[in-house]
Amino acid sequence: MAGLSVTRRDCWRALAGALGGMAVPLARAARPAGFPAHAVRIVVPYSVGVGPDVVARSVAQRLSQRWRQPVLVDNKPGASGIVAFGDVRRTPADGHTMYLADTATLAVNPLLHATLPYDPRRDLVPLTLLFRATFLIFVGGGNRFRSVAEMLDAARRKPGAVSYATLGNGHASHVAVESLARAAGVQMLHIPFKDAGTLLSGVASGEVDFTTIGMNTVAGLVASGKLRPLAVAARQRLASHPDIPTLAEAGGPPVEMHPWAALVSLAGTPAPVIEQLRQDILGALGTNEVRARAEQAGFEITPSTPQALRERIEADVALYEPLVREGRVARM
Repeated sequence: MAGLSVTRRDCWRALAGALGGMAVPLARAARPAGFPAHAVRIVVPYSVGVGPDVVARSVAQRLSQRWRQPVLVDNKPGASGIVAFGDVRRTPADGHTMYLADTATLAVNPLLHATLPYDPRRDLVPLTLLFRATFLIFVGGGNRFRSVAEMLDAARRKPGAVSYATLGNGHASHVAVESLARAAGVQMLHIPFKDAGTLLSGVASGEVDFTTIGMNTVAGLVASGKLRPLAVAARQRLASHPDIPTLAEAGGPPVEMHPWAALVSLAGTPAPVIEQLRQDILGALGTNEVRARAEQAGFEITPSTPQALRERIEADVALYEPLVREGRVARM
């Protein structure tokens, strides 16, 4: 474990550099003739109907209209995106298969797994960031904590006395909370759940103290009083909920929790095809329809260059690597 901070960070900086370095040559590439030649597939590592799937389908619809070819969303949830990418890598590198990668795929999995069935440096080419979410901290309606400051004080007095719920080791909510705990200098008790329904029931009932999740996912539980927001993990308050303080305003460290997603293609895809994919996806992301669907799902559309994706990966690796090195998030 001692060598992790140097060896793995250097490795993933190399990944980020490889991704970002695609921007200049691709910008000069000519548009390909006859692409797409047949149906295009977007492989999504989430179940049908959840937020990332909703955005992917909206983008797919716009691309299908532009290309006059079917653009299919293929849902393959499981193992933090590893199952989905296992399917993608078996397809030809011709641009007809894209992958919705996320924080776990590019920043967390490489830190947690000694071996992966894919190598992001070798196997992936960036297209663009798609969107980001914003996590809030929620407690049950009857929870004893009235503020983040109270919660952190309790954790300082007795390490492990404050519990939090996530969907498992290495999940976006897990690394987010451990980033908060590390910044605050506290230890909290991690309670993993197998699905979102039982997780939210556990928090609402008081079985677990809190969780982090997007507002749109739990709006009904908040309206009914079963969940109560303590803070938004962002620099600024949400325009839609200006009464909810930021983490810093609520007595916590100024930690931001913004899980994100991007579209990538397979390495070896012809450069002109990569550039056409990028430009057409950016066009779709700029439409009112796609932006509206993303907002309804609780996301902010964040189109980008490969350089911006590079910087995002570097920032996340720098943030999450100490969590693994210090044992806050377990290696797999």
